[in-house]
Amino acid sequence: MKNEGVEGTERFLSPDKGRGLRAVQHFAVGELVFACPAYSYVLTVNERAAHCEYCFSRKEGLSKCGKCKQAFYCDVDCQKGDWPMHKLECSAMCAYGENWCPSETVRLVARIIMKQRATTERTTSERLLLLTEFESHLDKLDSEKEELNQSDIAALHHFYSKNIIDLPDNQALIELFGQVNCNGFTIEDEELSHLGSAVFPDVALMNHSCSPNVIVTYKGTVAEVRAVQDINPGDEVFNSYIDLLYPTEDRRERLIDSYFFNCQCDECTSKSKDSAKMEIRKKLSSPPEPEEIRTMVYYAKNVIEEFRRAKHYKTPSELLEMCELSQEKMGSIFADTNVYMLHMMYQAMGVCLYMQDWDGAMSYGEKIVQPYSVHYPPYSLNVASMYLKLGRLYLGLERKTQGIKALKKAQAIMEVAHGKDHHYVAEVKREIEEQN
Repeated sequence: MKNEGVEGTERFLSPDKGRGLRAVQHFAVGELVFACPAYSYVLTVNERAAHCEYCFSRKEGLSKCGKCKQAFYCDVDCQKGDWPMHKLECSAMCAYGENWCPSETVRLVARIIMKQRATTERTTSERLLLLTEFESHLDKLDSEKEELNQSDIAALHHFYSKNIIDLPDNQALIELFGQVNCNGFTIEDEELSHLGSAVFPDVALMNHSCSPNVIVTYKGTVAEVRAVQDINPGDEVFNSYIDLLYPTEDRRERLIDSYFFNCQCDECTSKSKDSAKMEIRKKLSSPPEPEEIRTMVYYAKNVIEEFRRAKHYKTPSELLEMCELSQEKMGSIFADTNVYMLHMMYQAMGVCLYMQDWDGAMSYGEKIVQPYSVHYPPYSLNVASMYLKLGRLYLGLERKTQGIKALKKAQAIMEVAHGKDHHYVAEVKREIEEQN
């Protein structure tokens, strides 16, 4: 792998933030700042058979592992390449059958342990930051997070102790799980569907901003960091750790809960987008009182969490009804462009897609896409994926002109975020050309 772009950055001590990444050359919008292969990674169970376990290629006709018949590969080379990691799970999946159920984090930690034992030198994923330097923030964990760590450690022993001799002691595992939880990444496809989890040490060096100047995308199991603003020599390179849809107070709560810091970026101090994100419905008989708005925001946050949990046990019809009822209640105060309304519309769209209710999904997508373009920063993957989904829906419903228009908008963003040579961009171009 070429160390392209790494010469243009350096590790430094960022004021009030600790270590960070700084540019030592100019990077134009869309330019690759650097690429980082995954130190360790794992394909999510739901994407097996659709993606290669080793290189994450998406294709038909993958060959399955002859023993467990659950891992799929492009060819013999990919299967051989993955064997040092797949052997941790292959026989266990056969032995446990349907009872084999370690979390994705547990699977990733097992692979990290094996990688650390097999690696004696600094890897190409750690040119700027070693995995062992990751912060774990153990002193900031609440009892719920501590219990989850212990549950994951128990699962690691249960499912992997036969294949990993002499697992690290409990304190070392607590530290490692803490490091992975604070520094791990989720690999996603062009529609932001979850493909897997990974650690990219050099990418983890970047500090957070709610107005980031780079974006991270994935080419297989390699993370690529591209500029989405002009970056000058001396500028700190900022990534975003969270979904940027929400208003300042909400974003700060999410960052404190997951990453244990209070964000003081320009966007959080200016709160420049908060009024648009919290748009109140027009033509109400009287403006809502501040307390009414706070109560509705509290309801919205609760229903978001309730929906997240309900996805594990409610039927699609019940989930859709939940979305519709919450929109009806919030809509008594919030405008359709309010981010909490948009959140539930997005969930409803996802349920419609799952139920193959294409018209319903399209209707929600049309309501979402323009406000997304306002609320998210430029070149947002959330906006690109929404245009992409809408474009594909339009084409499926034989609305060719609208489909091509939406796909072209997705392509324009993706050429900056993913790079013009990315296979996702090539796929979108091909979809457009097929219509012409």
